[in-house]
Amino acid sequence: MRDLDWNSFDVLVVDDEQDNLDAFRFAFRKSFKLHYALGGAEALSLLDRLDPAVIVADQRMPGMSGIEFLKQAKERRPDAAGVLLTAHADMAVLIDAVNSGAVDRYVQKPWNSKELAVILRQAIGGVATLRENRRLREQLAHYAGYLEREQRDPIDFGEIAGESGAMREVAARIGEVAKAATHVLIEGEEGAEKEVVARAIHVGSPREEQPFVKVTCAAFRGDALERELFGWRRGAFDGAFAERAGRLELAHRGTIYLDEPAPLTPSLQARLLRVLTDGEVERLGSTETTRVDVRVVLSLTPGIEEAWARAGVLPELVSRLSVFPLRLPPLRERREDILALAEHFLRKVARRNARAATALSDEAIAKLTAYAWPGNTRELENVVERAAILSRGDVILPEHLAFTARPQPAEPPARAPKAADPEADATGKALASPSSSRPKLDLSSQLDDIERRELLAALERCGGNKAEVARQFSMQRTTLYYRLKRLGIDT
Repeated sequence: MRDLDWNSFDVLVVDDEQDNLDAFRFAFRKSFKLHYALGGAEALSLLDRLDPAVIVADQRMPGMSGIEFLKQAKERRPDAAGVLLTAHADMAVLIDAVNSGAVDRYVQKPWNSKELAVILRQAIGGVATLRENRRLREQLAHYAGYLEREQRDPIDFGEIAGESGAMREVAARIGEVAKAATHVLIEGEEGAEKEVVARAIHVGSPREEQPFVKVTCAAFRGDALERELFGWRRGAFDGAFAERAGRLELAHRGTIYLDEPAPLTPSLQARLLRVLTDGEVERLGSTETTRVDVRVVLSLTPGIEEAWARAGVLPELVSRLSVFPLRLPPLRERREDILALAEHFLRKVARRNARAATALSDEAIAKLTAYAWPGNTRELENVVERAAILSRGDVILPEHLAFTARPQPAEPPARAPKAADPEADATGKALASPSSSRPKLDLSSQLDDIERRELLAALERCGGNKAEVARQFSMQRTTLYYRLKRLGIDT
């Protein structure tokens, strides 16, 4: 309590006589942050915009007694400590008020300024502890909920699979920056390991035991991202019925990962620049400044920086965020990592599922390494997980692999075929081959066909026993029924 700044906590004093309010002002104006109201009705109106730590009320007031007022005040500001000033010690009424929670302390009039000052400090200390405990609970609940939603395999926390020279260089740069407090800009295509790299930076830093808070910025439009990052005071905007801490406060002493923060409003730019420069946060609707110690890790897809420049993002903000740029090469530029990553994802699937393949055939490896992977490692993980589940044995075969359809290259200019071309007719036009006339299936149809074949084969093996099929595929029976119906399998 000795470390508290008493003047940073609001104290509301309510009395129907101005002389009594003046006496209170004279005694405590230098010690506490005081607000005054003449009577209960005026005080209740004031509570719509004031959040006091302590409410001091006189018991004898016309129209609304002090106890009646404090009961209503408690409904609006449940955290506030209620102190009742009374010259009439009606013990039965006071006991009832204390038991109801409306009155925390009562003081006999005439009050002694030194004794009342001690009571006010004790009340403020109790409210400060209550608010700090709530803040810590909110932070813990948010962090626990975040981990529950975002939980990944333990191998992903700080370990990046890959033996290529490009990834060894990335790992070296992560090691260099992790132990510093520098903000980091990660640039990489969609599906690259940007979040894994952000976690690796956090885990390798002195902040490892502190929160790692991820913000998927694309989920917030307009001013919503600013509110999410900085929080708000009650009444700051329509719908702000309660005060809330922002993600930056929740990440205090830890790391905040901003995934694709674009576009940025001018107000958000100014606020972010203040955080990066001075470490200061103000909740929306508040003038109180909170200091935060947080490392910002930012991820962008290639070309976003140019989009920022066209949108007029503050050059100083771009400079602050780009102190330590880190580029992640796409998977197609480091094909030697494909096998290591595929085996890494396969081990993850095997740990999560009681029945799943644990190895890749040589033909499957060749098919994986020949693919261009436009979706990078995220696509590779999805392909491997699906193949591991669909495989009948312990080994993934080429037919278990289904890739995202890639854009077809542009048709080359038409040219006359050579005279000896057996595929040309007498007019010089190329004859259509059987493969060129074959209808192309989109990705969804291909995947459905694979799933339909596997389910039909499983039903045949199990003699139509759906419970056994569900067990073999490690899925709920209701999920199996849904898939059978969706795929048009009538059993």
